[in-house]
Amino acid sequence: MRHGKRFNHLGRKPAHRKATLSNMASSLILHKRINTTVAKAKALRKYVEPIITRSKDDTTHSRRMAFKYLQDKESVKELFGYIAEKVASRPGGYTRIIRTSHRLGDNADMCVMELVDFNELLLEDTLSKSKTRRGRRKKKSGSETTVEATTEAAVVDVEAEAVEEDTAEEETVDEDTVEDVSDEVADESTEVVEEESVVESVENAEEVTEVAEDLVEEAADVVEEVEEPADTNQYKRPKSRRLRRNQLKRTITIQRNRRKKRNRNFEKK
Repeated sequence: MRHGKRFNHLGRKPAHRKATLSNMASSLILHKRINTTVAKAKALRKYVEPIITRSKDDTTHSRRMAFKYLQDKESVKELFGYIAEKVASRPGGYTRIIRTSHRLGDNADMCVMELVDFNELLLEDTLSKSKTRRGRRKKKSGSETTVEATTEAAVVDVEAEAVEEDTAEEETVDEDTVEDVSDEVADESTEVVEEESVVESVENAEEVTEVAEDLVEEAADVVEEVEEPADTNQYKRPKSRRLRRNQLKRTITIQRNRRKKRNRNFEKK
């Protein structure tokens, strides 16, 4: 029965719970920062902060009592050496819990538990902030206020004149730069137009050469057809009208096919 037991049991028996807290305390002392759940971090804070307080009194008894809870020689050595020097001026509150996110699986609240004096970023921020003193200012006399007003007006006039001079110089510089940029753009545009004209002339020359080659090939084919073949009986005029009509159709289809083939090759090129 849990009569009067108000601490978090962490779902463990006493022996398992003590071993868990001992190991976590040793890890925190050695690494200065650990990732764990919020429930374990709150239980560990109550466990480890009294041990850190004992490290301020470097005696044999204090070392033995710390070893009783930590069960690790290296962590005891680190605690009474480096950590004791850092926390010597701090009267408690040696740890900090920073919540991070939820754990995948059981959606437990996760956090980072660290020793306060070993987070260098936060220490630099606290040191950089200057202390401000709140208090009422003394009322100034009428003569002092008039003198301050005249001096401020003179300073404002001088600053306005300086600003006008700077703006005038910037405008002159901007006009010169705009003219230079426009000249450069015009030169670049002329160069681009010349390059495009050269490219177009080259492409036209290539097309003319291709057409000339096609014409030469057609002339060669015509010359081959005109030449008298070995078999003269093949080109004799047929006697009947039907045979002459069929021969004419064949020649027309052959010429049409050649023309289509030539156009197709020209489009591919």
